[in-house]
Amino acid sequence: MPRVNVPVTLITRSGVAPATEVNGDATNNHSVTNDGLVWLEVRNSGSTVARTVSANFANTIDGQTTTAKTWSIPTSSTRRIGPFPVRYYGTTLQIDVDNAELKLTAYKLANT
Repeated sequence: MPRVNVPVTLITRSGVAPATEVNGDATNNHSVTNDGLVWLEVRNSGSTVARTVSANFANTIDGQTTTAKTWSIPTSSTRRIGPFPVRYYGTTLQIDVDNAELKLTAYKLANT
């Protein structure tokens, strides 16, 4: 199956409501449209263990796959992660999660 899309919410001067969270999908994982200004909010809804979220690099280096960048999200905590430079992560950011207890939202500041 294709990766689950995480829609990007544009933050404007007039303000926006919090984005609807996307439930973590450890089987299909996630993708986010990326222009280098996107950042993620990742919430661990669990109360027992830390969970891991990873961002995959888009390119190889000298033909070698680069290990994904990972972050540990403590129990009952939220982390804001990013931005993700296009030259490293590509225009489609691939995000992997290790458990459905992770809830994802994506944001970007409006150009004003």
